[in-house]
Amino acid sequence: MENIGQFLPLILIFAVAYFFMIRPQMKRQKDEKKFASELKKGDKIITKSGLHGKVVELNDKDFSCVIETMAGRLKFDRSAISMEMSKKLNAPAEKK
Repeated sequence: MENIGQFLPLILIFAVAYFFMIRPQMKRQKDEKKFASELKKGDKIITKSGLHGKVVELNDKDFSCVIETMAGRLKFDRSAISMEMSKKLNAPAEKK
């Protein structure tokens, strides 16, 4: 029983690290993957670099999409689309 008492702090450190660091990261990756797979034509999006546009074409072959901006059409990888910023863009406006 004394050996368990020695390893208890180490076990607690790993448990805290899992629940506060590893698990939320895995959930975020899962949500981003779901968001990228649910993209459809006409969705307004923002890329991680801050480029605003509208999805014009989706290509499942190489997991890319074509985005129409004011400057023209650009091809991006779906992983370059920001989930958080795009959700804020498409959120309904709050009434005051």
